[in-house]
Amino acid sequence: MEEREAIARLKQGDIGGLEALVELYQTRAVRAAYLVCRDVAIAEDVVQSAFIRAYERIHQFDASRPFAPWFLRIVVNDTLNTVTRLSRQRSLDDVDIHILASVEPDPEAILERAETIAVVAATMNQLSPSQRAALVMRYYLNLSESEMSSALNCSPGTVKWRLHNARQRMRQLLPAWLAPTKD
Repeated sequence: MEEREAIARLKQGDIGGLEALVELYQTRAVRAAYLVCRDVAIAEDVVQSAFIRAYERIHQFDASRPFAPWFLRIVVNDTLNTVTRLSRQRSLDDVDIHILASVEPDPEAILERAETIAVVAATMNQLSPSQRAALVMRYYLNLSESEMSSALNCSPGTVKWRLHNARQRMRQLLPAWLAPTKD
């Protein structure tokens, strides 16, 4: 079933459309939530709740627009709210780093990618949840600054400030061989 058909079914009250959306977006949503909260169980719970919330609010969704940005904003906002509520951060010591990586055929490339992902993940773990959310929304979810502003209920200037601070902090923390040189 295609996304548009699934949404049409949901708008008619048929929960069967939700299954197709779960199949399409669950993995991406869990990864986005995980990148913000650093806890697989919390990420999975947030995404499950976000799908229920999307079902409950599907009448607010404009079917002429893409579903992914609307839904992933719900996921990121819910993750931020959960992290704030729980007021804790987890260490990467217990993380299965393969959740962030895709499988590549070349063993050397796999090792190099895993090392890079581990360094970036460890560095991101040192950022605040709001800084991580800003980076995830901009670079993982590919949201524009105006979309981020809308999703986070803050001014575009605040979004730019959060992104700037997050990038600056990443540059300070990343090893020289990995740190970018410009914003």
